[in-house]
Amino acid sequence: MMESIRRDDYGFFGPDSPSWKVWASPTALIGFQRSVVLEHFDPFLAAAVADSAGIYSDPSGRLDRTLAYFLTVAVADGRTAVAVSDALMRIHARAKGIEPITGARYSANNPEAQLWIHVTGWHSVLKCYERYGPGPLSAAEESRFWEESRIAAELQTCKPSDVPASRDEVRQYFADVRGRLCTSEHADRAMHYLLWTPRDGGVRLWAGSRILAPAAIATLPKWMRHMGNFDQPAAVDAAVTPVARAMVRALSANNSRPMLAMARGLVPETAEVLFQHLTAEEPALRCTVTPAEARERLKAHA
Repeated sequence: MMESIRRDDYGFFGPDSPSWKVWASPTALIGFQRSVVLEHFDPFLAAAVADSAGIYSDPSGRLDRTLAYFLTVAVADGRTAVAVSDALMRIHARAKGIEPITGARYSANNPEAQLWIHVTGWHSVLKCYERYGPGPLSAAEESRFWEESRIAAELQTCKPSDVPASRDEVRQYFADVRGRLCTSEHADRAMHYLLWTPRDGGVRLWAGSRILAPAAIATLPKWMRHMGNFDQPAAVDAAVTPVARAMVRALSANNSRPMLAMARGLVPETAEVLFQHLTAEEPALRCTVTPAEARERLKAHA
């Protein structure tokens, strides 16, 4: 078992934050699948994924580590969140190459690519929380959620000021970037692989992806479905919603024990972070910190 993820403080957001509610909900699994599919509309990210081939050689591990990162940033103490972020940036620094459509060089740490990953991730988990979980946040909670999203962006290479601060700004962001989004042979292969992972990727991931995919697709606008060649009938959208809501209620029961059991089968590293979050004792300091403060604390313990 890993060391407690909340030794020092409540991290960046704290127990009453919407980020703790949204990222620790079973709906985050659907939102995460949604977001990793959408990432491939960025041609530079699609090229990076294709060149590394990580989702094909170790699909379960690659997805697990990525979701564990997002959850850690949301719920761990500041020092832990900064440490995992620094580790991820070092890994991304090695992901460089040539994007085959434009012939331009790409880097996984490029600020525009990092912003796309960040916005699609936070927007997707909120969208699925609203549709399949408890429902929309209050106006005050939603405003705070986007403020917290900007704070989390301080751990990446994008500018926090570029992160949308409201639902309207999210819509505008998607409108602004739509012209540079596209698909390719690499992107199509990756998106369909993530939605419907073949059996050779592992039986649990094969089954889990097929349960989550219809729910994830149902939350997407038609233009994204058409661009990605993964549309589904309106009847499927309508049918999957009550089923997904019932599944989320069942996973949330009994202090989230069913969710932990499922997560241990699909994403064990993420499950351990979730377990630590749900069972953590009070930290040494019962307060939140800024990323800058957390970075200083990490240096002090180096």
